[in-house]
Amino acid sequence: MKENFVDRIEKKLGRYALHNLSFYMLVCFAIGYALAYVPFTSGLVSYLELEPSLILKGQVWRLFTWIISPPRQDNIFWVLISMYFYYSIGRTLEMVWGDFRYNVYIFSGMFYTIIGAFIMYAILFAIGIPDFRVGTLFTTYYVCMSIFLAFAATFPEMEVMLMFIIPVKVKVLGVIYAAILIIECLGGGILVAIPIIASLFNFLVFMVSGRKRIGISKAQQMKRKEFRAKTKSLNNMSRNVTKHKCAICGRTDESNPELEFRFCSKCNGNYEYCNDHLFTHKHVE
Repeated sequence: MKENFVDRIEKKLGRYALHNLSFYMLVCFAIGYALAYVPFTSGLVSYLELEPSLILKGQVWRLFTWIISPPRQDNIFWVLISMYFYYSIGRTLEMVWGDFRYNVYIFSGMFYTIIGAFIMYAILFAIGIPDFRVGTLFTTYYVCMSIFLAFAATFPEMEVMLMFIIPVKVKVLGVIYAAILIIECLGGGILVAIPIIASLFNFLVFMVSGRKRIGISKAQQMKRKEFRAKTKSLNNMSRNVTKHKCAICGRTDESNPELEFRFCSKCNGNYEYCNDHLFTHKHVE
């Protein structure tokens, strides 16, 4: 099987990948929400946002701290539900793809978001609006959305409980969210389209490059192929295994499917007989 680009890079840099990246993201979100909800620290959130104009003035920490600034939610209940949901699906992808591939997907999404923010700033600067704060437009909301879309593409048949009641396949939700994002891009202008496209560009690369090749390493593909081969072999063996056999004549349900087979309760042991010998055989003592 021919190695792709990701396979070659993983061999060289795979050992540097962060394990359980979803947990670190969850911690960052928790810190961000804590800062936003505590009254005397809520003002600090504005110093964390991805603001290109201020980064160019020397506030380079914003290139990293915007990750702590989570998507805004007014309801703490939905905040907790969202954090748990994104952690669980992210952890699932991490275990299936492997640490390195999940790292590449998440960090590339963050990188594209930063590039998108600077493109937005350049466009606004060119048309004479250099003071527009773009930091509120580029948050981790669409980064989290890219995790969900990747999950939907990887596990399309998995079901989730919508509103904890209605079972819905993930692929259905993925199509709905994708349609909503396309409508927002078409109707919202550059202030909406650029943040969405930039933050979800990693998902577009994921799909165009072939999600099966990106999401599953060469070793995993070989293991999957071996597993399928073993499963097929076991299924073939199970079909050839005789389930019923007469202790007298030796006929089976495979050779004579028209016969009925019963165990004799008076025999000492598990002896099975066809309907021709069930009542005529000598009981085993």
